[in-house]
Amino acid sequence: MSEPVTAAQRRRVARLRRRDARSETGLFLLEGPQALREALHFRPELLEEVYASEEALARHSELASGAGEQGIRLQRVSERTIASMADTVTPQGVLAVCRQFPATLEAALTGARLVAVLDHIRDPGNAGTILRAADAAGADAVVFTAESVDVYNPKVVRSTTGSLFHVPVVVEADIDEVIRIAAAQGLQTVAADIRGDDFRAARAAGELARPTAWVFGNEAHGLPADVVERLDRSWRLPIFGRAESLNLATAASVCLYESAFALADADPGALGS
Repeated sequence: MSEPVTAAQRRRVARLRRRDARSETGLFLLEGPQALREALHFRPELLEEVYASEEALARHSELASGAGEQGIRLQRVSERTIASMADTVTPQGVLAVCRQFPATLEAALTGARLVAVLDHIRDPGNAGTILRAADAAGADAVVFTAESVDVYNPKVVRSTTGSLFHVPVVVEADIDEVIRIAAAQGLQTVAADIRGDDFRAARAAGELARPTAWVFGNEAHGLPADVVERLDRSWRLPIFGRAESLNLATAASVCLYESAFALADADPGALGS
């Protein structure tokens, strides 16, 4: 049976769709059964409030049992209540409020072998997909610079499909600090840039087998020229067909996986758990 939720409570949760409210409270919205499943499994201590409709729990009964096992109260509410708080137009009947948990830059890069850095990336879908790809490729960290979209934006969170809870994520980073600490940790910094050298030559020379921080830039304009100049290398992916270009998230996935393959071939224990 659904439980009543006050108008003030609905407004408080719904405000987390806005960046200023997330910054003020240190909280963010988590939507969908898969995202909640990952949070319950990997970071249950972050969950402040959990809401689900009876219809959603009929399809995903493990969420109620998982919340119970973690000692987390799951509030059963109506689909209408979920819709009033959610960011999506057609919610999946599951919503939670989580505490933000950014990693520090130095801790995230210490001992890292593969890192994704997002600089001036504004599209939430691309940002979340790159984070998900970095997780799948076994990356040790993902870094968002201050000029990039907020990682706790609901659209970014949804696009990660739970990977947000799997890999250390740094927010509001300064690109100069990223470059400095990466160098101190023995990471080469590489721009994915259409003006760069041929990716295939770098692969043939074995350069992808080195610990690497890939730096990805804006969807339309790429990385600022002054940033590219400060990085160690700049490589471009070849286009073999007639496509004008690759989507940013697709290109980032290729770069991260190519590095992961090279690192794993050089040292099978370099990535993953």
